[in-house]
Parts: sequence; structure tokens; C-alpha cells
Amino acid sequence: MKFMYPARIKKTEKGTYQATFPDLACCEAEGDTLEETVELANEALYDWISLELTEEDAELPAVTDIRDMELEEGVVVRMICVNIRFTDGWDE
Repeated sequence: MKFMYPARIKKTEKGTYQATFPDLACCEAEGDTLEETVELANEALYDWISLELTEEDAELPAVTDIRDMELEEGVVVRMICVNIRFTDGWDE
């Protein structure tokens, strides 16, 4: 199943890039380059959703529309997409 959530990405004071997901509590990534940060954000999203799906009452939050996001100067938004394959016992 495919999951997509927007990530806000900004350059930090130390020169790295930080990605945060406004819809997902404590889901973030930081890398030396924009490309690396997007890659790490993809891994963070995968891990966050995978963990949530193991919960008995798994409930994924609604996805914020990018057009509704207020962005500070220098912040870019990237839609991060992951595919998670369900194993036995899950219906797709």
C-alpha cells in the first residue's frame, strides 16, 4: 500500500537540512544535503507508519494539503512516498 505525507524541509543554522512531517508526531530527519535529507525522510516515514500499523488500534492521521501549509522563508515542501507490503493477516 502506498502512503504519502508532506515534509517541510529547511536548512539549519549548522548548514544541514532538517525535514519534519507536520502530520506525524516526532517523525523527522536530518542530513548534510537536500538529497540525503529526502532519503532519510523516506526512511523515517516508512518506520513511523510501519510502527503505527503494528498497534492494535492503528490510526493514521489525515494528510495536510500542501496548499494549506504556511511556510517560512526558505522552507520547501516535498511529498514523501513509501510503499509498505502487508504480510499474512493483513488485507489490502
